[in-house]
Order: sequence, then C-alpha cells, then structure tokens
Amino acid sequence: MTSRLKSMDDVQAVAALHESFAALKSEIGKVIIGQHEIIEQLFIALISRGHGLLVGVPGLAKTLLIRTLSDAVDLSFNRIQFTPDLMPSDITGTEIIEEDTSTGHKAFRFVKGPVFANIVLADEINRTPPKTQAALLEAMQEHNVTAAGNRYVLQEPFFVLATQNPIEQEGTYPLPEAQLDRFMFNLWLDYPSKEEEVLIVKTTTSPSSLVVKPVLNAEDVCLYQDLVRRVPVADNVISYAVDLAMKTRPGTPAAPQFIKDWIRWGAGPRASQYLILGAKARCILSGRHTPDIDDVRAVARPVLRHRLVTNFSAEAEGISTVEIVNKLLAES
Repeated sequence: MTSRLKSMDDVQAVAALHESFAALKSEIGKVIIGQHEIIEQLFIALISRGHGLLVGVPGLAKTLLIRTLSDAVDLSFNRIQFTPDLMPSDITGTEIIEEDTSTGHKAFRFVKGPVFANIVLADEINRTPPKTQAALLEAMQEHNVTAAGNRYVLQEPFFVLATQNPIEQEGTYPLPEAQLDRFMFNLWLDYPSKEEEVLIVKTTTSPSSLVVKPVLNAEDVCLYQDLVRRVPVADNVISYAVDLAMKTRPGTPAAPQFIKDWIRWGAGPRASQYLILGAKARCILSGRHTPDIDDVRAVARPVLRHRLVTNFSAEAEGISTVEIVNKLLAES
C-alpha cells in the first residue's frame, strides 16, 4: 500500500483512505462487537496526530479494542498499568551500567521503556501521582524522551490512549485541566445493547479464534496524517469552530448566559485546532474532500467535554459538561 500511496494525488489518497477505513472496520469488527462510533473516533485521533482519553466501566473491552486497532494497523503496542508506585523511569526507560566483558570497560546504556511503541495504552492513568503522569504527557507533547541529557525520539506514528474508570475514584490523582487539554478526544464507552451483548457472549465463549489482518502499516498512517493537514477548509467552517470554542469562555461577549452561569474556565485555542483537525479527518474518512460545519459539530463533544471547568452553581445543580456542550450545540 505504501508505495502506491506515495504515487497518488490527494483525491486518489482520499478514496484509498475511505476504502482502507471500511476494511479496517471490518477487521476490527471480527473481535469488537459494536462501538462503531468509538472506533471511528479513535482512528480520527490517530490520523490527526492526537491522543485519546477513554472513560468506561471495567469489562467494556477498552484494552482489547486498542490492541485490535494496533493489529489492524500493524503498529507496535505496549500497555502500561498505572499504579501509585509507578515511577517516571518505568515509562520512559532508565540507564543501566553495562560492562564490556572483553575490556572490563563500564558505560551507561539507556534501556527504552514501554513508551517506545506506536500505540501506548496508559491504563488507569489517574492511579499514579502527577510526577509520573507528567512523564507520559511530556512524551505525548514532544514525541521524545530526555534521559541524562540525551534526547531519544519516539517512533512515528505515536498514539497514546489513556483510560480512566469513572466508578472507583478513591486513591486516584485526577489529571489537571492543563494536562487534560493535551488529549484531543475524551471518549466515553457505553454498555452494549442486548443484541450486541448476546453476540459478545457467543463469540467469546466459543473455541474459535479470530485473526485480525493488518490493513495499513506505520508508514501508511504517517502519509494519511500528512494528508489530513493538506485538506482544505472553508473560512466559514474555521470561523464556526473558533466561535464554538470561544462561546465556552464565560469572559467573552459571545458566551451565552448559561455558559456564564455554569462555566468557570472554557476551552482554549487547542480546542479550535482539534475541532478543525477532527472535522478534516472525519470528512476524508467518508470519502469527501473538504469538511463542513456538520463535521465540526460531530467532533465537538469529544473535543470539548473535558476542556470545560464547571463552577459551583453547575455542580450544585448537577449539570455536567456534556449537557452544557449539548446545549451549546443546540443553540449554535
């Protein structure tokens, strides 16, 4: 696929991506029942060079979904179980003293940690202290690791998916708003329908094993990431995305009254950027060549809901950020 992609123009590449995404969903569907919207949003984040924060109760196949995605895209995968005693070096890697048996000379050698993979699953990221969280978030932002003054570049594509359990909050270290802002999408996994759960039980309790065939490789993904950046966007679509982000800021004249009543801090410029990148990726996944306002609206919830900080009034009234985003979309 890679050599063929390099010879294509952008119109052909969009058609190829549309076909590849259909094949990708088919392969992932062998293992994952349902969750079609989540699969699409994960792939949008991947080709947008973003990262995702998944929220869902235990048993919804979060790890299996991400591992299956890595198999279908033929990317290396590492899972890090975050615990209170996890150290930054357990993520990034550490230096060890190595002795040359022939000369007796000793030297430091850097042993790479699990962050050196294309897809990294940070399982229950809020169970580890801020110092360790920051080590991963630095790698997410800079795409490199610094150890003992040396810089080690992470392999591309580099995609972090962190999970949080919405039920158990005792002994956790919630991500600060500035760190939450590093995630492009906040994805909420819901329970399957009865029909989906029946199919899940049938497939997972039978002796048959399903093999996921790779549809794309790492170089294909990097080429599609470049393609997303080249997608043209009309000025009115960019203006709509910026207006939507600005309306979440209670201090601006454009903010509706309910934003001023319920929001303490709104979304920053990174939200506007991700609204457009998400809209670009969504449109080319569907085979179109330029996004419209509906594409921006389709990605608004996962982009905005973790970037809004509610005030006491909203908490007292039981108003969630999702309800606020829904109300904002209904009035925009």
